[in-house]
Amino acid sequence: MTKTESTERDGFDLLDFLPYLLNRAAEESALEFQRVYKDRYGMLRTEWRVLFHLGNYGELSAKEIGQRARIHKTKISRAVSRLEQRRFLVRTVSQTDRRVEHLALTTAGRSVYRELRGIAQQYDAQLAAMFTENEATLLRKMLRKLADMN
Repeated sequence: MTKTESTERDGFDLLDFLPYLLNRAAEESALEFQRVYKDRYGMLRTEWRVLFHLGNYGELSAKEIGQRARIHKTKISRAVSRLEQRRFLVRTVSQTDRRVEHLALTTAGRSVYRELRGIAQQYDAQLAAMFTENEATLLRKMLRKLADMN
């Protein structure tokens, strides 16, 4: 469907609807990186996001990851269980609040994180190379602004 065909019917241009464009851009830009974490490590999207939060910020609770990453607690719980089964992270019960578990990467988890981080950095540079340096900087600034709306 062309852009003209999409607006002829009712005047609404789906192809220019910002949430639609953002979703398509996110899906398309994530595909190549998704193949890496899925094919090499059998990870799902939430699992690599949990892994990266722990690799980047150190020990966190599931609640803290959820707040930072805006991921629902049930998805985090499943991801944590899978990462724990694969021995990529360990849980320790908080000394001050027995209801809280602190999550940390194991040696194997840190190794996987470092490998995937390097690949992510290369892929990020590849995506950014599609734009001028000023465009890439502006795009990151605008996306951060949208991501921090709430």
